[in-house]
Amino acid sequence: MSNSKRYKNSLEKFDPDGYLSGREALEVVKSFEKTKFDESIDLVVRLGVDPRKTEEMIRSTVALPSGTGKTVRIAVFAQGEAANAAREAGADHVGADDLASEVEGGMLDFEIAI
Repeated sequence: MSNSKRYKNSLEKFDPDGYLSGREALEVVKSFEKTKFDESIDLVVRLGVDPRKTEEMIRSTVALPSGTGKTVRIAVFAQGEAANAAREAGADHVGADDLASEVEGGMLDFEIAI
């Protein structure tokens, strides 16, 4: 399978074996052409530690500012107490006949319907 023109153009903009600072790497990534799908970036950081030495082990997590995945929007078809429970649980759209008429009218602003 051959690589696309867009991929080849991206490879010409930087040296894949070279080292970049965080700011330089971000500038290179921003200079790439945009794609037709949600893009992601893999980050490799060389910390210069010896993994065989227990005192140099690094174990940590980072909370990302925009989260790590897609939020799922939920529509619940319910009335009365079940509708109140769905709202308290965090459902995005709650209703019965009114929600059904909105969906029939073309409102599809959810991924899961219960």
